[in-house]
Amino acid sequence: MAEKKKVEKKTAPKKAEAKAKPAEAAAPAKAEAATAVARPRGAAPAGPHASLQFLRLAPRKVRLVADHLRGMQVGAALALLRYTPNAAAKPLAKLVRSAIANAEQKGGRVDVDRLFVRTLTVDGGPKMRRYMPRAMGRAYRIEKRTSHVYVELGTGARA
Repeated sequence: MAEKKKVEKKTAPKKAEAKAKPAEAAAPAKAEAATAVARPRGAAPAGPHASLQFLRLAPRKVRLVADHLRGMQVGAALALLRYTPNAAAKPLAKLVRSAIANAEQKGGRVDVDRLFVRTLTVDGGPKMRRYMPRAMGRAYRIEKRTSHVYVELGTGARA
């Protein structure tokens, strides 16, 4: 029995060393991961941008027009929107013009001819719920959808 106690005492320090080694090895990895963060939280977007919230059009209808604009030069995008019959064309054109004005205002000397639509996202906003009376005392719910639109312009060559 005395031998068993000696064996236990010898193994106990080894276990403590084994537990200490992974903790030491993990500490430098955590320090490297903390320094690898590329952009701080809440950083401004890369290029000139504008946003439109609570647009009283369904996101599905706005996306039909928005899909045509991604990657286009801003001049061509505005020309396309001018002759697009969809209801979403007017607010999107106003939003692109606002992003161009933001680029000129905040960016200083910006060549408007080199600007293009880098990102254009259309997200759903809150739904207004209305009720329509139906037969036999029933009521159907009608959801009037809204959209949040965000556009970011890029300069120079498209990647």
